Amino acid sequence: MSKTAPVWRQYWTLTKPRVVALIVFTAVIGMFLAVPGLPPLREAVFGTLGIWLAAASAAAINHLIDQRIDKVMVRTADRPLATGALRPAQVLAFAVALGVASMAILVLLVNLVCALLTFASLIGYAIVYTGFLKRATPQNIVIGGIAGAAPPLLGWAAVTGMQGARDWEYALLLVLIIFVWTPPHFWALAIFRREDYARALIPMLPVTHGVTYTRWQILFYTVLLLQVSLLPVIFGMSGLFYLGGALVLGSVFLWYAWRLLDPPDEFFAMRVFQYSVVYLMALFAFLLVDHWLPLLLA
Repeated sequence: MSKTAPVWRQYWTLTKPRVVALIVFTAVIGMFLAVPGLPPLREAVFGTLGIWLAAASAAAINHLIDQRIDKVMVRTADRPLATGALRPAQVLAFAVALGVASMAILVLLVNLVCALLTFASLIGYAIVYTGFLKRATPQNIVIGGIAGAAPPLLGWAAVTGMQGARDWEYALLLVLIIFVWTPPHFWALAIFRREDYARALIPMLPVTHGVTYTRWQILFYTVLLLQVSLLPVIFGMSGLFYLGGALVLGSVFLWYAWRLLDPPDEFFAMRVFQYSVVYLMALFAFLLVDHWLPLLLA
């Protein structure tokens, strides 16, 4: 983004709106799956707002911690801190304000369980992953992926307070799906941007272990993802409609992962990355439709 862009756009960029949109989407699906009918309005509205603010706060902290590497990576060189459009103190104040607003909304208008889980997710991504794991190990995205996988649990907690064992069982199934999805999703991007990561001295898997090894890891995780995506059916959370969608979406993802072993061009890794986003959104959409089918057909 140009340094001369309006200030509000610089701050909006700090929130990583496209990434946060996917986070909020999976959280909202978690809310709808948590109850047989419509989720309670107040908890759904303020839960969504609180989760969005927390994710935006974590994104801003990510900008703050990564400002050194952002300056040397082509993908991130136009971020507000990298260009000097915003100062670190401004970004820190913005991130803290978003985080405080998030916690206030969740504690006062939703419930304490959702607030605590959301705070743990914020710290896990912004501090543990960005501040430590990202620079410490090639397994950074695997270990740190648990924080990014939490949104369905946060949405579920917003409308139920996690009162029963079944709430935890079903919500954690959704978390597990995103947790296993994260490595093939992010490693595909890392393959395409491996020179960026090498220049920034970030030990992403393609940099430390090579592209061929990473391609095989993507395939292995995609096979595991296809299996994990069937767990909602096995545990009785979803039915045949979701099963059909999960098998089709997973089979296409598997084809992409297999083709990536011998890709037609350098850009194919980005096509895998782009499909992975479509996959996750469509998979959760199938979960929601499957959940509502008995009500619609009744």
